[in-house]
Amino acid sequence: MKSQDTAGMLENVRNICLALPEAVEHIDGFGHNTFKINGKSFVISGESEKGFSLSFKSDRETQEFLLQKEHFFKTPYIGRHGWVSIENPERGAWDELIGLIQEAYLRAAPKRLVKKWMELHQS
Repeated sequence: MKSQDTAGMLENVRNICLALPEAVEHIDGFGHNTFKINGKSFVISGESEKGFSLSFKSDRETQEFLLQKEHFFKTPYIGRHGWVSIENPERGAWDELIGLIQEAYLRAAPKRLVKKWMELHQS
């Protein structure tokens, strides 16, 4: 995978995550871009020989549902806590990923931010 593709995907993730209230980006000890809210990780992205990877916090029900899809897999080491990963997401996957990233944020965010989010996004 060309690193410019990886840079573009990281930029997508960064734009999605940092648009969420009080979200911050941190580079962890392994060189992964980790997005946190209130000190809790909700998205981790990185690059390997296989290309770009994206991991996000989920619950067990959503994890089971996503694992039945072709491109998703249980995140190594933290998958037992509900985390799900995808490598080199296709352009068409980003609509779904935006929703999954927002859900991950809401799972990690403090109640006051979840309440604020829900008020802003009521239909």
